[in-house]
Amino acid sequence: MKLAFICTESLPSPAIKGGAIQMMIDGVTPFLKKKFQLTIYSVTDPELPKYEMKDGVEYIRYPLDQYVEKIAENLKKQQFDIIHVFNRPKYIPIYKKSSPTSKIILGLHNDMFSEVKISTQLGKEVVETVNQIVTISNYIKETIVSRFGEANQKTKVVYSGVNLDDYPPLWSEKGKEIRNIYRNRFGVVDKQVIFFSGRLTKNKGAHLLIKAMKKIVRKYPKTLLIITGGKWFSDNEPNRYTQYLYRLAKPIENNVLFTKFIPAHEIPNLFLMSDIFVCSSQWQEPLARVHYEAMAACLPVITTDRGGNAEVISHKFNGYLVDEFNKVNSYVKAIDYFLQNQELSSWIARNGRNFVEANFQFHHVADRLETVYLTCLEEKNNPNDSNKV
Repeated sequence: MKLAFICTESLPSPAIKGGAIQMMIDGVTPFLKKKFQLTIYSVTDPELPKYEMKDGVEYIRYPLDQYVEKIAENLKKQQFDIIHVFNRPKYIPIYKKSSPTSKIILGLHNDMFSEVKISTQLGKEVVETVNQIVTISNYIKETIVSRFGEANQKTKVVYSGVNLDDYPPLWSEKGKEIRNIYRNRFGVVDKQVIFFSGRLTKNKGAHLLIKAMKKIVRKYPKTLLIITGGKWFSDNEPNRYTQYLYRLAKPIENNVLFTKFIPAHEIPNLFLMSDIFVCSSQWQEPLARVHYEAMAACLPVITTDRGGNAEVISHKFNGYLVDEFNKVNSYVKAIDYFLQNQELSSWIARNGRNFVEANFQFHHVADRLETVYLTCLEEKNNPNDSNKV
């Protein structure tokens, strides 16, 4: 059975420059390639060839300015059984026209059915055309169904996950070794590390954490906030917001460390060297994959009750939910909760690790996707069961 993944045109696959979609694709590929003949389309990158066969998977990369047209042209030759399009509903009619016999899956990691992103007419056409929509959270599902009720029967939540091999538990010898190496490398051996990882944009809320640290260090002078990320994935060029963050941190510069962009393969090690993870999202977060990563690394998680975050974080069970997401004192209170309750913090962190082990490994994600694909292929043989899930 021939399966195609069509990435967004933003970042290449594999995830050499990060990206939640690309990282999920990397995670499920080893499992799905055992069952499907897999082709992955993504944008070109100087570090990658335009075409390659790697570990039994076909990678086809096209330049940004010709991306959709070139894929549509290639689809005519390939004739896939299933085409899984990530985050670009507006291109569905083009791809369907190129490969009319293929089953079309639309995978959504963001709210791509809002009025500012897709017209009512095109949205209805897309919903009618696709065989299944898979979303990374129930929150994203609701953003579709609230506008296009007819999408309800076709939409299924498929949560993302992590590769636990990248996150050896801190009580294991390997976990301890990685933690010690990286704490020495970053000079934080005697620090309690609070970790933020994400794009440096206002809606991610890093400025609130720096302001919170100004209060935290009065009570806990050996705490250190590590901020990892750039303004756009691998782009470390400064902008007005990042310059504001540096100015804001200047008075407590010994308690704030900016690492800038860190390659995706190294990110697990920064989680493992940390003590608390904070996701300070100000926007309606679809459901950031950092939650899975932090739980896998056995860190207590502080996150805002925004968008899909609360679907995987339960307050004071496997994390801490911040209701007043735009208030500095909310983060001060949450961080203090974990710093002054070490035994409770360890219990919460263990709960998170167990939760990921049971539900959010990449083999779980691959199994869920395979179920969707096989259901669609059954519909191919039973056209009267088009709404079967």
